[in-house]
Amino acid sequence: MPLPKTKKFRIILGLAVVVLAVLIYILLHMNEETTDDATIEAHVVTLSPKVSGYVKSVNVTDNQQVKAGDVLMEIDPADYVIKRDRATASLEAARAAFESSNHTFETTEISAPSNLDAASAQVAAAEANWQKARNDLKRMQRLSDQARSREQLDEAVAMEKTAFSNLQDARAKQRTANTAPKAIASARFNAVQLGAEVKKAQADLAQAEKDLADTKIIASIDGHMTKRSAEIGDYIQTGQQVAYLVGNDMWVIANFKETQLKNMKAGQAAIIRIDAFSGAKLDAKVDSVQTGTGARFSSFPPENATGNFVKIVQRVPVKIFFTTNPDLPIGPGMSVTPTVYTR
Repeated sequence: MPLPKTKKFRIILGLAVVVLAVLIYILLHMNEETTDDATIEAHVVTLSPKVSGYVKSVNVTDNQQVKAGDVLMEIDPADYVIKRDRATASLEAARAAFESSNHTFETTEISAPSNLDAASAQVAAAEANWQKARNDLKRMQRLSDQARSREQLDEAVAMEKTAFSNLQDARAKQRTANTAPKAIASARFNAVQLGAEVKKAQADLAQAEKDLADTKIIASIDGHMTKRSAEIGDYIQTGQQVAYLVGNDMWVIANFKETQLKNMKAGQAAIIRIDAFSGAKLDAKVDSVQTGTGARFSSFPPENATGNFVKIVQRVPVKIFFTTNPDLPIGPGMSVTPTVYTR
Protein backbone atom coordinates (compact mmCIF):
# COMPACT_ATOMS: atom_id res chain seq x y z
CA MET A 1 0.00 0.00 0.00
CA PRO A 2 1.65 3.27 -1.04
CA LEU A 3 2.47 5.83 1.67
CA PRO A 4 0.41 9.02 1.75
CA LYS A 5 2.07 11.95 0.11
CA THR A 6 2.23 13.88 3.41
CA LYS A 7 4.02 11.06 5.24
CA LYS A 8 6.40 10.49 2.34
CA PHE A 9 7.23 14.21 2.35
CA ARG A 10 7.99 14.09 6.06
CA ILE A 11 10.37 11.17 5.64
CA ILE A 12 12.21 12.88 2.79
CA LEU A 13 12.40 16.11 4.79
CA GLY A 14 13.74 14.25 7.83
CA LEU A 15 16.43 12.55 5.75
CA ALA A 16 17.37 15.86 4.19
CA VAL A 17 17.71 17.45 7.67
CA VAL A 18 19.93 14.59 8.87
CA VAL A 19 22.12 14.80 5.77
CA LEU A 20 22.34 18.57 6.13
CA ALA A 21 23.23 18.27 9.82
CA VAL A 22 25.94 15.74 8.99
CA LEU A 23 27.32 17.99 6.27
CA ILE A 24 27.31 20.99 8.60
CA TYR A 25 29.07 18.97 11.33
CA ILE A 26 31.69 17.76 8.85
CA LEU A 27 32.25 21.28 7.57
CA LEU A 28 32.56 22.66 11.09
CA HIS A 29 34.94 19.96 12.31
CA MET A 30 36.82 19.01 9.15
CA ASN A 31 39.85 21.02 10.29
CA GLU A 32 39.94 19.55 13.78
CA GLU A 33 41.97 16.61 15.03
CA THR A 34 41.21 15.07 18.41
CA THR A 35 42.34 12.11 20.50
CA ASP A 36 41.57 10.66 23.89
CA ASP A 37 45.06 9.10 24.15
CA ALA A 38 46.55 12.04 26.01
CA THR A 39 47.77 12.87 29.51
CA ILE A 40 49.11 15.83 31.45
CA GLU A 41 52.88 15.94 31.98
CA ALA A 42 55.18 18.11 34.15
CA HIS A 43 58.75 18.37 35.34
CA VAL A 44 59.08 15.73 38.07
CA VAL A 45 62.28 15.83 40.12
CA THR A 46 63.28 12.83 42.20
CA LEU A 47 64.55 14.11 45.55
CA SER A 48 67.57 12.13 46.72
CA PRO A 49 70.29 12.99 49.25
CA LYS A 50 73.88 13.45 48.08
CA VAL A 51 75.22 12.28 51.47
CA SER A 52 74.16 9.64 53.95
CA GLY A 53 72.94 10.20 57.50
CA TYR A 54 70.02 10.43 59.87
CA VAL A 55 67.14 12.78 58.99
CA LYS A 56 67.24 15.68 61.45
CA SER A 57 64.25 17.67 60.19
CA VAL A 58 61.47 17.56 57.58
CA ASN A 59 60.22 21.05 56.76
CA VAL A 60 57.33 20.29 54.37
CA THR A 61 54.39 17.93 54.12
CA ASP A 62 52.96 15.99 51.19
CA ASN A 63 51.52 18.13 48.36
CA GLN A 64 52.77 21.36 49.93
CA GLN A 65 53.72 24.20 47.57
CA VAL A 66 57.43 25.02 47.77
CA LYS A 67 59.76 27.53 46.12
CA ALA A 68 63.12 26.89 44.48
CA GLY A 69 65.79 27.17 47.19
CA ASP A 70 63.55 26.06 50.07
CA VAL A 71 65.15 23.56 52.46
CA LEU A 72 62.87 20.51 52.33
CA MET A 73 64.80 18.13 54.60
CA GLU A 74 68.03 18.22 56.58
CA ILE A 75 70.40 15.40 57.50
CA ASP A 76 72.20 15.61 60.86
CA PRO A 77 75.34 17.64 59.97
CA ALA A 78 77.45 16.80 63.09
CA ASP A 79 79.70 14.22 61.37
CA TYR A 80 80.20 16.48 58.37
CA VAL A 81 81.13 19.47 60.57
CA ILE A 82 83.89 17.34 62.12
CA LYS A 83 85.14 16.31 58.68
CA ARG A 84 85.13 19.96 57.56
CA ASP A 85 87.12 21.05 60.63
CA ARG A 86 89.62 18.21 60.14
CA ALA A 87 90.08 19.17 56.49
CA THR A 88 90.62 22.81 57.52
CA ALA A 89 93.36 21.79 59.97
CA SER A 90 95.03 19.58 57.36
CA LEU A 91 95.06 22.49 54.91
CA GLU A 92 96.68 24.82 57.46
CA ALA A 93 99.36 22.21 58.20
CA ALA A 94 100.02 21.67 54.51
CA ARG A 95 100.34 25.41 53.90
CA ALA A 96 102.80 25.75 56.80
CA ALA A 97 104.95 22.91 55.47
CA PHE A 98 104.83 24.41 51.99
CA GLU A 99 105.95 27.84 53.25
CA SER A 100 108.83 26.22 55.15
CA SER A 101 109.91 24.25 52.08
CA ASN A 102 109.81 27.40 49.97
CA HIS A 103 112.05 29.17 52.48
CA THR A 104 114.46 26.21 52.49
CA PHE A 105 114.51 26.17 48.69
CA GLU A 106 115.24 29.89 48.47
CA THR A 107 118.02 29.58 51.07
CA THR A 108 119.55 26.54 49.37
CA GLU A 109 119.39 28.23 45.98
CA ILE A 110 121.61 31.04 47.34
CA SER A 111 123.81 29.23 49.86
CA ALA A 112 124.70 26.10 47.87
CA PRO A 113 126.55 27.91 45.04
CA SER A 114 128.25 30.17 47.62
CA ASN A 115 129.48 27.14 49.55
CA LEU A 116 130.90 25.71 46.33
CA ASP A 117 132.82 28.91 45.61
CA ALA A 118 134.17 29.02 49.17
CA ALA A 119 135.21 25.35 49.03
CA SER A 120 137.03 25.90 45.74
CA ALA A 121 138.88 28.86 47.24
CA GLN A 122 139.85 26.78 50.27
CA VAL A 123 141.22 24.04 48.01
CA ALA A 124 143.33 26.57 46.13
CA ALA A 125 144.69 28.04 49.39
CA ALA A 126 145.37 24.58 50.82
CA GLU A 127 147.19 23.52 47.66
CA ALA A 128 149.39 26.64 47.86
CA ASN A 129 150.19 26.02 51.56
CA TRP A 130 150.95 22.39 50.92
CA GLN A 131 153.17 23.23 47.95
CA LYS A 132 155.10 25.76 50.09
CA ALA A 133 155.48 23.28 52.97
CA ARG A 134 156.63 20.60 50.54
CA ASN A 135 159.25 22.90 49.01
CA ASP A 136 160.45 23.93 52.47
CA LEU A 137 160.82 20.27 53.44
CA LYS A 138 162.83 19.52 50.30
CA ARG A 139 165.19 22.40 51.04
CA MET A 140 165.67 21.19 54.60
CA GLN A 141 166.39 17.68 53.37
CA ARG A 142 169.10 18.98 50.96
CA LEU A 143 170.96 20.82 53.78
CA SER A 144 173.63 19.02 55.76
CA ASP A 145 173.22 18.21 59.40
CA GLN A 146 175.62 21.06 60.23
CA ALA A 147 173.44 23.58 58.33
CA ARG A 148 170.17 22.70 60.08
CA SER A 149 169.18 21.03 63.28
CA ARG A 150 167.18 17.83 63.70
CA GLU A 151 164.37 19.80 65.24
CA GLN A 152 164.14 22.03 62.15
CA LEU A 153 163.85 19.00 59.88
CA ASP A 154 161.15 17.42 62.06
CA GLU A 155 159.26 20.67 62.10
CA ALA A 156 159.39 20.90 58.27
CA VAL A 157 158.13 17.30 57.97
CA ALA A 158 155.27 18.07 60.36
CA MET A 159 154.37 21.26 58.48
CA GLU A 160 154.24 19.37 55.16
CA LYS A 161 151.99 16.67 56.63
CA THR A 162 149.70 19.24 58.21
CA ALA A 163 149.43 21.17 54.95
CA PHE A 164 148.69 17.97 53.03
CA SER A 165 146.02 17.00 55.57
CA ASN A 166 144.44 20.45 55.23
CA LEU A 167 144.44 20.02 51.44
CA GLN A 168 142.68 16.64 51.71
CA ASP A 169 140.08 18.17 54.03
CA ALA A 170 139.49 21.09 51.63
CA ARG A 171 139.08 18.70 48.71
CA ALA A 172 136.53 16.65 50.69
CA LYS A 173 134.57 19.82 51.43
CA GLN A 174 134.72 20.72 47.74
CA ARG A 175 133.30 17.34 46.77
CA THR A 176 130.45 17.93 49.20
CA ALA A 177 129.90 21.43 47.81
CA ASN A 178 129.81 19.99 44.29
CA THR A 179 126.44 18.47 45.16
CA ALA A 180 124.92 21.99 45.11
CA PRO A 181 122.81 21.36 41.95
CA LYS A 182 121.40 18.19 43.50
CA ALA A 183 120.69 19.98 46.77
CA ILE A 184 118.88 22.76 44.90
CA ALA A 185 116.91 20.22 42.82
CA SER A 186 115.99 18.29 45.96
CA ALA A 187 114.77 21.45 47.70
CA ARG A 188 112.78 22.42 44.61
CA PHE A 189 111.21 18.94 44.37
CA ASN A 190 110.27 19.05 48.05
CA ALA A 191 108.61 22.45 47.57
CA VAL A 192 106.69 21.20 44.52
CA GLN A 193 105.59 18.07 46.39
CA LEU A 194 104.35 20.08 49.37
CA GLY A 195 102.61 22.49 46.97
CA ALA A 196 100.71 19.50 45.58
CA GLU A 197 99.83 18.51 49.14
CA VAL A 198 98.33 21.98 49.63
CA LYS A 199 96.17 21.56 46.51
CA LYS A 200 95.04 18.14 47.72
CA ALA A 201 94.17 19.58 51.13
CA GLN A 202 92.23 22.40 49.42
CA ALA A 203 90.29 19.84 47.38
CA ASP A 204 89.59 17.79 50.51
CA LEU A 205 88.30 20.90 52.30
CA ALA A 206 86.13 21.85 49.31
CA GLN A 207 84.66 18.32 49.29
CA ALA A 208 84.06 18.46 53.05
CA GLU A 209 82.32 21.83 52.74
CA LYS A 210 80.20 20.52 49.86
CA ASP A 211 79.22 17.42 51.84
CA LEU A 212 78.23 19.66 54.75
CA ALA A 213 76.11 21.85 52.44
CA ASP A 214 74.56 18.72 50.89
CA THR A 215 73.10 17.70 54.28
CA LYS A 216 70.28 20.07 53.26
CA ILE A 217 67.95 18.74 50.55
CA ILE A 218 66.89 21.85 48.64
CA ALA A 219 64.08 22.36 46.11
CA SER A 220 65.52 22.94 42.65
CA ILE A 221 62.27 24.27 41.13
CA ASP A 222 58.95 25.74 42.20
CA GLY A 223 56.31 23.08 42.67
CA HIS A 224 54.64 20.64 45.04
CA MET A 225 56.41 17.97 47.07
CA THR A 226 54.66 14.63 46.93
CA LYS A 227 55.09 10.97 47.86
CA ARG A 228 57.46 11.71 50.76
CA SER A 229 58.92 8.51 52.21
CA ALA A 230 61.44 9.76 54.80
CA GLU A 231 60.68 10.67 58.42
CA ILE A 232 62.71 12.29 61.18
CA GLY A 233 65.18 9.73 62.56
CA ASP A 234 65.32 7.64 59.38
CA TYR A 235 68.77 6.74 58.07
CA ILE A 236 68.90 7.60 54.38
CA GLN A 237 71.66 6.76 51.95
CA THR A 238 73.18 8.61 49.01
CA GLY A 239 70.89 8.41 45.98
CA GLN A 240 67.92 7.01 47.91
CA GLN A 241 64.57 8.37 46.68
CA VAL A 242 62.88 10.22 49.55
CA ALA A 243 60.21 12.28 47.71
CA TYR A 244 59.18 13.77 44.38
CA LEU A 245 58.95 17.43 43.44
CA VAL A 246 56.32 18.16 40.77
CA GLY A 247 56.93 21.43 38.95
CA ASN A 248 54.24 24.06 38.39
CA ASP A 249 54.77 24.16 34.61
CA MET A 250 52.54 21.57 32.95
CA TRP A 251 51.72 20.52 29.41
CA VAL A 252 49.94 17.76 27.49
CA ILE A 253 51.42 14.85 25.56
CA ALA A 254 48.79 13.74 23.03
CA ASN A 255 49.37 10.58 21.03
CA PHE A 256 47.73 11.27 17.66
CA LYS A 257 47.45 8.70 14.90
CA GLU A 258 50.02 9.26 12.20
CA THR A 259 47.16 9.76 9.73
CA GLN A 260 46.04 12.83 11.71
CA LEU A 261 49.35 14.69 11.34
CA LYS A 262 49.07 15.80 7.70
CA ASN A 263 48.16 19.41 8.49
CA MET A 264 49.34 19.60 12.10
CA LYS A 265 52.23 21.93 12.99
CA ALA A 266 53.67 23.98 15.82
CA GLY A 267 51.73 27.11 16.82
CA GLN A 268 48.26 25.84 15.97
CA ALA A 269 45.49 26.58 18.48
CA ALA A 270 44.01 23.78 20.56
CA ILE A 271 41.45 23.10 23.26
CA ILE A 272 42.14 20.76 26.19
CA ARG A 273 39.22 19.03 27.91
CA ILE A 274 40.13 17.67 31.34
CA ASP A 275 38.30 14.47 32.22
CA ALA A 276 38.55 14.95 36.01
CA PHE A 277 36.63 18.23 35.87
CA SER A 278 33.68 17.28 33.65
CA GLY A 279 35.52 18.16 30.49
CA ALA A 280 36.54 21.66 31.59
CA LYS A 281 38.08 23.43 28.58
CA LEU A 282 41.45 25.18 28.59
CA ASP A 283 43.04 27.09 25.71
CA ALA A 284 46.32 25.70 24.40
CA LYS A 285 48.61 25.56 21.38
CA VAL A 286 50.79 22.96 19.70
CA ASP A 287 54.41 23.23 20.76
CA SER A 288 56.03 20.45 18.71
CA VAL A 289 55.53 17.09 17.03
CA GLN A 290 57.92 14.33 18.04
CA THR A 291 60.32 13.15 15.33
CA GLY A 292 59.37 9.50 15.46
CA THR A 293 56.56 7.34 16.81
CA GLY A 294 56.10 6.50 20.45
CA ALA A 295 56.66 2.80 19.75
CA ARG A 296 60.05 3.48 18.12
CA PHE A 297 61.40 5.01 21.35
CA SER A 298 59.86 2.50 23.75
CA SER A 299 61.98 0.10 25.79
CA PHE A 300 61.22 -2.69 23.30
CA PRO A 301 60.72 -1.16 19.84
CA PRO A 302 58.88 -3.41 17.35
CA GLU A 303 60.99 -5.62 15.07
CA ASN A 304 59.17 -5.94 11.75
CA ALA A 305 61.85 -7.78 9.79
CA THR A 306 60.46 -11.21 10.76
CA GLY A 307 58.23 -12.04 7.83
CA ASN A 308 55.04 -11.72 9.93
CA PHE A 309 54.45 -8.01 9.36
CA VAL A 310 50.99 -6.57 10.09
CA LYS A 311 50.60 -2.88 9.35
CA ILE A 312 49.29 -0.93 12.31
CA VAL A 313 48.56 2.78 12.41
CA GLN A 314 51.20 4.25 14.69
CA ARG A 315 50.81 6.93 17.34
CA VAL A 316 53.04 10.04 17.38
CA PRO A 317 53.40 12.13 20.57
CA VAL A 318 52.49 15.81 20.16
CA LYS A 319 53.47 18.30 22.87
CA ILE A 320 50.79 20.90 23.64
CA PHE A 321 51.25 23.85 26.00
CA PHE A 322 48.48 25.56 27.95
CA THR A 323 48.05 29.21 26.95
CA THR A 324 45.84 30.01 29.93
CA ASN A 325 46.70 29.29 33.54
CA PRO A 326 45.10 25.96 34.48
CA ASP A 327 43.75 27.15 37.84
CA LEU A 328 42.76 23.60 38.72
CA PRO A 329 44.36 20.93 40.93
CA ILE A 330 45.78 18.97 38.00
CA GLY A 331 48.90 16.84 37.91
CA PRO A 332 50.99 14.50 35.76
CA GLY A 333 49.22 11.43 34.43
CA MET A 334 45.68 12.86 34.45
CA SER A 335 43.62 12.11 31.34
CA VAL A 336 42.63 14.85 28.91
CA THR A 337 41.11 15.11 25.45
CA PRO A 338 42.87 17.63 23.21
CA THR A 339 41.46 19.06 19.99
CA VAL A 340 43.82 20.75 17.55
CA TYR A 341 42.58 23.25 14.94
CA THR A 342 44.71 22.49 11.90
CA ARG A 343 43.56 25.51 9.85
